[in-house]
Amino acid sequence: MKLGVLVYIENNGEVLMIHRQKNDEHRGLWLAPGGKLHENESPMEAAMREVYEETGLRVQALQLKGILTFPDDGDSPFGDEWQVFVFYTNHISGKLTINCPEGKLAWIPREELLDLPMWEGDKLFTPKVFKNECFSGKLHYKAETLVEKTFWP
Repeated sequence: MKLGVLVYIENNGEVLMIHRQKNDEHRGLWLAPGGKLHENESPMEAAMREVYEETGLRVQALQLKGILTFPDDGDSPFGDEWQVFVFYTNHISGKLTINCPEGKLAWIPREELLDLPMWEGDKLFTPKVFKNECFSGKLHYKAETLVEKTFWP
């Protein structure tokens, strides 16, 4: 199982997203900054590191909003079983980079997030990030098709 993080950064009603340009399963889709945990790294440390590496921004006061499970029966588009810790913050400092290694960074009005091309499961959990409760979800993909989804609460 692999461990990852996603960090939703909000500033003045806009959310920082990455239009993925790398040649991988996310190409052409929009995702929040994030990535894999390194060995001996906590989810919080990974979230702060990934945001800085991808955006040039420093984040503080991260709130854990959810934990996602992505099962793999051998045909997941993500290549393995994943547990992903989803964070939110509106406390940032630093200067946004123009050279994101993952793609193009853009501030998107929060009410327009679900209009972006993104994974079907992302459209289901993204609104939960902005609520005052913690969630857990299981999103099971076969190839690029979401075949099972469960959320608590």
